[in-house]
Amino acid sequence: MPCLREEREKLEHMIIGEYGLLSENSRGRLIPEEECEMRTCFQRDVDRITHSKSFRRLKHKTQVFLQPEGDHYRTRLTHTLEVTRLARTVARALRLNEDLVEAMSLGHDLGHTPFGHAGERALNKIYSEGFKHYEQSLRVTDVLERDGRGLNLCYETRMGILHHTHGTADDIPEATVVRLCDRIAYINHDLDDSIRAGILTEEEVPPLIREKCGTRNSERINSLLTDLIRNSAGGKLRMSGEMQKVFDYFHAYMYSDIYVNPLAKGEESKVEGILTHLFEYYITHPDAFPADYRSVMEKEGIERAAVDYISGMTDSYAIEIYERLFIPFAWNVK
Repeated sequence: MPCLREEREKLEHMIIGEYGLLSENSRGRLIPEEECEMRTCFQRDVDRITHSKSFRRLKHKTQVFLQPEGDHYRTRLTHTLEVTRLARTVARALRLNEDLVEAMSLGHDLGHTPFGHAGERALNKIYSEGFKHYEQSLRVTDVLERDGRGLNLCYETRMGILHHTHGTADDIPEATVVRLCDRIAYINHDLDDSIRAGILTEEEVPPLIREKCGTRNSERINSLLTDLIRNSAGGKLRMSGEMQKVFDYFHAYMYSDIYVNPLAKGEESKVEGILTHLFEYYITHPDAFPADYRSVMEKEGIERAAVDYISGMTDSYAIEIYERLFIPFAWNVK
């Protein structure tokens, strides 16, 4: 039977352009492994992330709205899937490595906290070393997954995950695709969810956004992606000057008017209290850690283990543990 991986690697020479990264040119893994007969190295990364416990937990982690009423609001998982689809679309159009951008996209938020960015801000305040979700995403893949063995992902996948919030000058085009598509995804779907939540109406969306991007979620995304694809060349991703100004305005508007809206953030004041109490409990009760985190505690200290454990919790599990530890149970006297 022919080696399907080698056939795919040969095919990549035809479908990936000069600025895309061929799978055979990956800088490899932290721990060298024998290659798979069927899948390229980046296809293996996609599978490892998809089958990880941290990926499954994303479906119960907040995107923007804490405890929303209704089934149609985005979660951290649906955000991840939307980013993945946008990134693959751009990568295909620009003849980059689709499997690589898929792996980066699927893994970019694995380290996100419960309760969205409110949880991230809380842990950053609580933990003396500071906390950034993109750094934690890399830590999840390198250290925490598979009972402390990590996923052993390729170098390029790891750097795309680490740099998805703040890029660097030496990022490969695939990493830049993921970073831009992450931003395009969240400003659009967060606006869509905000309209659904009644924070604003479609008519109240600023005229510049409606006129230049469209009035529906699909129109806005299509306008931004089309402009990005048409204006990118030579391995450099860019929007037209006009659309870049619109995008910057759109991004700033979300932070100035939507993410700080009392309806969107009404429950966030409780988040710091919940996570602070959990943190203080675990650093004073080392025996309460699950077995998976005890090796972290022994190697890197109890605070690091507490942050790793708490940041991996889903919203509902963090609340459940908090209630179990700090809220008295009802009881009957016979």
